[in-house]
Amino acid sequence: MAKPSSAASSSGGAGGRGPAHHRTRLLLLLLLAVAACASTAGFLLRGATLDPCDDARGGSSAVAAARAGTAAGNPLGFMRSKLVLLVSHELSLSGGPLLLMELAFLLRQVGSQVVWITNQRSEETNDVTYSLEHKMLSQGVQVLPARGQEAIDTALKADLVILNTAVAGKWLDAVLKDHVPQVLPKILWWIHEMRGHYFKLEYVKHLPLVAGAMIDSHTTAEYWKTRTHDRLKIQMPETYVVHLGNSKELMEVADDNVARRVLREHIRESLGIRSEDLVFAIINSVSRGKGQDLFLQAFYQSVQLIQQKKLKVPIMHAVVVGSDINAQTKFETQLREFVMKNGIQDQVHFVNKTLAVAPYLAAIDVLVQNSQARGECFGRITIEAMAFKLPVLGTAAGGTTEIVLDGSTGLLHPAGKEGVATLAENMVRLATHTEQRVSMGKKGYDRVKERFMEHHMADRIAAVLKEVLQKSREHSHS
Repeated sequence: MAKPSSAASSSGGAGGRGPAHHRTRLLLLLLLAVAACASTAGFLLRGATLDPCDDARGGSSAVAAARAGTAAGNPLGFMRSKLVLLVSHELSLSGGPLLLMELAFLLRQVGSQVVWITNQRSEETNDVTYSLEHKMLSQGVQVLPARGQEAIDTALKADLVILNTAVAGKWLDAVLKDHVPQVLPKILWWIHEMRGHYFKLEYVKHLPLVAGAMIDSHTTAEYWKTRTHDRLKIQMPETYVVHLGNSKELMEVADDNVARRVLREHIRESLGIRSEDLVFAIINSVSRGKGQDLFLQAFYQSVQLIQQKKLKVPIMHAVVVGSDINAQTKFETQLREFVMKNGIQDQVHFVNKTLAVAPYLAAIDVLVQNSQARGECFGRITIEAMAFKLPVLGTAAGGTTEIVLDGSTGLLHPAGKEGVATLAENMVRLATHTEQRVSMGKKGYDRVKERFMEHHMADRIAAVLKEVLQKSREHSHS
C-alpha cells in the first residue's frame, strides 16, 4: 500500500545560548509537534505570543502589564478591554475554526476579553476538541456552552459578536431567539465558504441586518454578492475583503536556514525520501473538493511523461498531508487503490492531518493547491508555502488567483479533469527547470513579505473592527 508517514523522532539544531538556544528550543517544539500530531491534535503552533505560564512566573499584574505594552503599538490596541464573543460552527482542524482561534489570540494579546462558543460541539470530547479547547483556555479565552442563559447574556453584553462561517448563523435563532434583533447590529459575519450548499436561507437569513460581512478574497465576496441576490433574494451587508497573513511563528521558522534544514532532514528521513529527490505535496484535509485524486492522476502522468521523454530529473515523490488515520474515508481508500494500481506506492506518501505544517513545508520542493470547483476562499497554506520560498501549482479559481502570480510565483491550471494534463506538464516543467523553480520561490517569498504577513492582516482586520464598532455604537444611540 501507499506509504504512510512514520512518527520517527529526531534531534538537531544548534546548541548554546542566545539565538542558538532559542533555535534549539524551537526545533524541539516543532519536532515534538510532528510526533504528537501523528496520533492526536498536538498543540497549536499558530497563535498567541504570550506564554501561558506567565501567571506562574509573575502573576496577573505582570500579564496585564505585558498586554498593555503590546496594545500600545498594535493596530488592534483599541480593542483592549472590549468583550468579544466568537461563535464557530465547529471546533476542528479545518481552516475556519483555526483562523478564528488565531484572531482570538491576537485579541487576547491586546487585552480583549474573548469568549468562545462552538455551536456544533460533539457530545463526546475527542482529542482534537480537547487539545484546541485547552489551547484557548491556556491563553485566557473563556469557552462557553453554545446554549443556555450564559451564552445569551454574553451576546447581549458583548461589544462585538463574530460569527465564523455561514453555518454559524443557525446559532442565532436556536439560542438567542427573541434577542436576535438586539444582537444583529453588533455582528461581524466572517465567511469562508465557496460551496453552493452553504447558500441556505436558514443559515444566512439575518445576513442583510448585521453590521458587516468579512470575506477572505475579492473573488469570494463577489460570488456571495451575486449568489445571495440571485438565489436567496437577499442583499449582502457592507462587505470587507481581508486577505490573511502568515503568523510570526511560521515566519520565524521560514526565515531560519538551520531550522529549515533540520526539519527537512527529519521529515524526509521519516518518509524514506532522499535529500536529492524532488517532492510535490498537497496539504489539505483529504476530500474530493480539495482535489487529491486529480493531483495523484497528474503526478502519475508527469512520471509517465518523464519516462517517455527520457528526461533526466531527480526521483519524484508526491506527499498527501491531511489523511485521517482514525477514520479513513471511501475517498481516501480510492486514492490508495489508485496508487497501488499504477505501481507508484514507493513514490506516494500519505501523512496524517496535522497542525504542524512548517516541518512539511521545509521538507518539500513544490506545493500543489488543487482545490476544485470555485477553488479556495483564500487558501492559507498557499502563502505559508510561499514563505518557505516554494513555487505553487494552483487551480485558476477562487482566492488562489489573488495570491499566485501565474508564471511568476507559480503556475495555474484549470480546475476539474481538464486541468490534470496541464498540472502534469507544470510538474514536469518545474522538475526540469531548477532555476525557474528557485526563482518562483524567491518571488513568492517577496510577495508574502509585501502583502501577507501577520501585521498586514492585523492592520486589515483592525480597520474592519473599528468601523463595525462605530456602527454598533451609532445604532445603540439611535
